Amino acid sequence: MKYALIAAGEGSRLQAEGVTTPKPLVPILGVPLLNRLFKIFINNDAESICIIINETMTEVRQYLEQLSLPVPLHIIIKSTPDSFRSFNELKPFLEDGDKFCLTTVDPIFSEQEFEAYIAEFANADDCDALMAVTDYVDDETPLYVKTDETLAITGYANADYVGSKFISGGIYCMNQAALRLLPLAIESGVSRMRGFQQYLVDSGLKLRTYPFSKIIDIDHAADIPKAEIFLKTL
Repeated sequence: MKYALIAAGEGSRLQAEGVTTPKPLVPILGVPLLNRLFKIFINNDAESICIIINETMTEVRQYLEQLSLPVPLHIIIKSTPDSFRSFNELKPFLEDGDKFCLTTVDPIFSEQEFEAYIAEFANADDCDALMAVTDYVDDETPLYVKTDETLAITGYANADYVGSKFISGGIYCMNQAALRLLPLAIESGVSRMRGFQQYLVDSGLKLRTYPFSKIIDIDHAADIPKAEIFLKTL
């Protein structure tokens, strides 16, 4: 499976709270976020990895260029307005194949659950996308996921929605049917990943959820010790 990593954000909230390390290199239990994800991808049969960073990330660029991985690593250096546009920049590296996994750089999760998640999608023939979700809500603006009784996704709602216990975990497994809709979504005015997910539902694609026990995004300085405590308990 191909893996794609969005690491083009500024990490402004971390910087404002005194974290001077670029977000992709923030260590969790001594391991930079990038390295942790690369290791997990490789352990889950990665055939290639593509990553996008912004143009100001000189330190991250140098770090990536000296890495030696057992699979091809494609690096895009481009500043984009949001993660959805970053996804669009990664698109050419995901077209030659079938299924792929896309994630942002900052989610912390159980590696065992991720392995089961990837295996589920690799063997699934009943959905176009398998979206990681969690009932652990620790986000200022969570994206709630509406489902039916089979955990098929029927729609999405913003932070004030109370009809679902699941929120989006920022980890997305998709196939080529979903990828082909990306330029059409941009043309229609979609500008964020949460909007693209709703666009997939509205277009008639089959999306299912895969619940994780906990996914912690490293958005604030306080999230670092939270993540480390979580990983130590696994």
